[in-house]
Amino acid sequence: MTPSDLIDAPAASPARRERALLVGAASVTVLLWASAFVGIRAAAEDFAPGPLTLARVVVGTLALALLHLALRARATRGGGPDARRRLRDAPRWVLIGVVLWGVAWFGVYNVALNAAEHHVDAGTAALLVNVAPVVTAVLAGLLLGEGFPRRLLAGMAVAFLGVAVVAASTSTGRYDAVGVLLGLVAAVVYGSAATAQKRLLRHVDAPTMTLVGCAAGAVACLPFAPGLVRALAAAPTSSVLGVVYLGVFPTAVAFTTWGYVLSRTSAGRTAATTYAVPAVVVVLSWLVLRETPPALALLGGALALAGVAVATTRRSSPARRGPTP
Repeated sequence: MTPSDLIDAPAASPARRERALLVGAASVTVLLWASAFVGIRAAAEDFAPGPLTLARVVVGTLALALLHLALRARATRGGGPDARRRLRDAPRWVLIGVVLWGVAWFGVYNVALNAAEHHVDAGTAALLVNVAPVVTAVLAGLLLGEGFPRRLLAGMAVAFLGVAVVAASTSTGRYDAVGVLLGLVAAVVYGSAATAQKRLLRHVDAPTMTLVGCAAGAVACLPFAPGLVRALAAAPTSSVLGVVYLGVFPTAVAFTTWGYVLSRTSAGRTAATTYAVPAVVVVLSWLVLRETPPALALLGGALALAGVAVATTRRSSPARRGPTP
């Protein structure tokens, strides 16, 4: 079937269109988040981790505000009732949760990742960060009563064996404990934030949550403002434009598409879509920065992702399988 056949097909079901939108949104998220690892690495020479985070989330907040206004205008033109779950109508604990989520996701995560990429290359950082689904599975076992089956424990062991291999072979050819530790901190925040976001999306719509969370992260990063002013005065135009790119696309656009997917699927399935990020990062890093992780780090990363897959893939019982649609 050609693309024109898909466009002209009059009987496309709503479920099929919804699936196409989910696949498209997940693909956009993967590509843009992968490009962020390369963009951060490229800007590391001109921006320290804190100022880079502040610049990115400020630009992201402005872009998200414009997107939010556009969505509201579209809803108004539609003439129907506004079905979005407004944050102002939610319980107070939801607002507090969204603010804390934003500080962690947009603030702490980005500072840790930016700092990690001062020590390791973009591909290695992506391999480390993408053990985050294991964190999500552990939190589900601790907080949601899902337990710790042997599959999860075995996958965790394999994943962290892979991390140990990555740690022993960074792009500098030496053991860089600081870079590996910062990458794992980013992974823990990533997994925790994804779990919290799924719970909070029951009470507030994804665009509003993303905007408020990004603004909260920007406010939390204001202490880095003096450093940002100095960096902007000294940085070349290409680096400044790179920071703007990070704010608009990997932040505003990608977090919006991530929220769209997460609000319609499980946290585990959504996190699993990011397994492709390290591979895309390695390719982009090679094309743009002319750098790649050492072979042993790639082997460790593959081992880590295999462990993540084992830990987060649920076995379906034949008795629970439904009919094939």
